[in-house]
Amino acid sequence: MADNPSTYVKSALRTLDIIEYVVSRDRPAVAQEIAAALVIPVSSLSYLLNTLVERGYLARDGRRYMPGPGLERLQTRGAAFSIAERVAPLVRALRVQLNETASFFIRKGWQIEALVTETSEHALRYAVQVGTSTPLHVLSAGKAILAALPEDELDDYFTQTHRDAFTPATITSEAGLRAEIEEIRRTGVARTREEYTPGIQGFGCAVRIEGELVGAFSVAIPTVRFDPEIFRRAGELLLRTAALFEAG
Repeated sequence: MADNPSTYVKSALRTLDIIEYVVSRDRPAVAQEIAAALVIPVSSLSYLLNTLVERGYLARDGRRYMPGPGLERLQTRGAAFSIAERVAPLVRALRVQLNETASFFIRKGWQIEALVTETSEHALRYAVQVGTSTPLHVLSAGKAILAALPEDELDDYFTQTHRDAFTPATITSEAGLRAEIEEIRRTGVARTREEYTPGIQGFGCAVRIEGELVGAFSVAIPTVRFDPEIFRRAGELLLRTAALFEAG
């Protein structure tokens, strides 16, 4: 039987994701954490970890993995990595787990900018272009960031912005957005319901480094595939992804 090139591509991507994930941490990582963060089956992960240790790219201390001597040029603390480098493996993992478009956005003034994105493999999918800027109030990542702002900065936002409606569902009023913000602060997850693009719903979760807001993970799901199960899974995965990022 002929070898399937896509198998090798998948293995290569997983290997790179493992290296990037372990090197970008401020602490050693155990196999279970790596498997959960990158959505790699334990059987495949064990083989890849053993190979990386044998080649010196990772070092093992009991159950913990850390950068090995073969990665001297990369043996820096996580702070030396850009935000894009740190979030990329986690964005890929979100996309794999849900097979929906996953992204990471950063704040630029009263807008957000797409920093990293992974597009769903479904024929019907939502695409996000890296570098695209969008008003905070219309995307789930933007709402998540608004909910993470201190009250004085949130007051400035409402004073300084004019919020346009992009669809009939767009929430533009201060009262409406403040009600959304209260719910986001309660649950940790922001939501949009066809507020920027008809037929697309979104979930977002803000993240911090040492208490400082740095951006938000998000997923975009066509309404035709939206159901209670994906509602539950998307929220849980976003919260877990945010926790993994902040723990690094």
